[in-house]
Amino acid sequence: MTTSVDPTSGPQTDGIQQLRSSLDPTAARNLATTTKTPPQMQGISSRWLLRILPWVQVSGGTYRVNRRLTHTLGDGEVEFVTEGAEVRVIPQELRELAPLRGFTDGPTLQELAGRFVQREVVPGDVLAEKGTPTDRVLLIAHGRFERIGTGKYGDEKVIGQLSGGGSAGEAALLAPDAEWEFTVRATTRGTVLTLSRGDYEEVLGRSAALREHVESFRTALVPAQNKHGEAAIELAAGHAGEPELPGTFVDYEQSPREYSLGVAQTVLKIHSRVADLYNDPMNQLDQQLRLTVEALRERQEHEMVNSREFGLLHNADLKQRIRTHSGPPTPDDLDELISRRRKTQYLLAHPRTIAAIGREWNARGIYPAMTEIDGTPVRAWRGIPLLPCGKIPINPDQTSSILAMRVGEENQGVVGLHQTGIPDEYRPGLSVRFMGIDDKAVIKYLVSAYHSAAVLVPDALGILEDVEIGR
Repeated sequence: MTTSVDPTSGPQTDGIQQLRSSLDPTAARNLATTTKTPPQMQGISSRWLLRILPWVQVSGGTYRVNRRLTHTLGDGEVEFVTEGAEVRVIPQELRELAPLRGFTDGPTLQELAGRFVQREVVPGDVLAEKGTPTDRVLLIAHGRFERIGTGKYGDEKVIGQLSGGGSAGEAALLAPDAEWEFTVRATTRGTVLTLSRGDYEEVLGRSAALREHVESFRTALVPAQNKHGEAAIELAAGHAGEPELPGTFVDYEQSPREYSLGVAQTVLKIHSRVADLYNDPMNQLDQQLRLTVEALRERQEHEMVNSREFGLLHNADLKQRIRTHSGPPTPDDLDELISRRRKTQYLLAHPRTIAAIGREWNARGIYPAMTEIDGTPVRAWRGIPLLPCGKIPINPDQTSSILAMRVGEENQGVVGLHQTGIPDEYRPGLSVRFMGIDDKAVIKYLVSAYHSAAVLVPDALGILEDVEIGR
């Protein structure tokens, strides 16, 4: 039996299509013009580091930082120089080791310093074990270590601490059969330089002066220096008449640090058919370039924080690296961090670290005032802006770092380096160079961003390390 369907009736039963009395919106949309946004990108961040750094034009591609000669003899601590992630002992600082105190043969000290090998350690690493042969000298560049001996009843006992500038194993310079009198174990991450007994004996065999000195232990002659370790400048003041004035000169580092511009590059590819036919209402090449440049700028900031050659995390002076007192980033830790330079202008931290700082403020009932940068309100501590920087890494143990810096050449601070006026420049320090069209009709463009960062004096940059953010 056939059932008729009334098109004006209400909803029909399942399986029977409802007849429409007007145009379907889906069909009508084919005749309409849509309103579109430009391509969106979630990976764009605030990039505060690139915004706050003053940028210096590096016309020759290399930026040399000349400093006064700085090292302190006679304080009992060995000092180092850093170049990116590389740490080297200052040859003259080897005279802080008791067997080398007063030794003045510069070439021999230079050769000994070049024989030290850098080693990165983690908590729990044992560098020397009590009772074993003293086959190497240890210089502590960074970190904290325990000297462990034997207690009254044969148990382990901490008999001392070693930290940056400390040393152990000097007996290896005196006798080949010496033994370690204690165990050396790392309690934090750190950097150690080691000189093997074999390398030392090679130098000893070629230097009669060193052999003679090790036997005599002459006393070191300490040159005049100021409180910062710089060679003192002799002056006279408050005199009358015509006394003989002191002569002086300002000594410089003989091998100043040079920063070469780094580069972030990619090849942008776009098919000629797309570039020819699909440019209305938005130019495809412009949109592709815009998003590519954003990605390069993100990578540029990442490199300026993390590069082992010029990144800020690896170029902070060892004496400007401190650790929290208890783990979380407390107000006391922030105060100690900013007190280590004459003018701290900015603090940078990962957003999760800033959240951990906020928890510590809240727990103590502290509500710091906000400040404003370029019209954007940001948190501040002691009036210093606390800026988010997602490029600062979070370690697997849920710790991170906080950067404190002074910026600008006029402040002897941290500066960004770039070169403008390069061929095919698209933005300052960034070029887009046409590379041709291949046999598949794909247009290629080489997009390059040149950049680096430099720390003019050691106290321009400080780091609060091992900040616990998981609590």
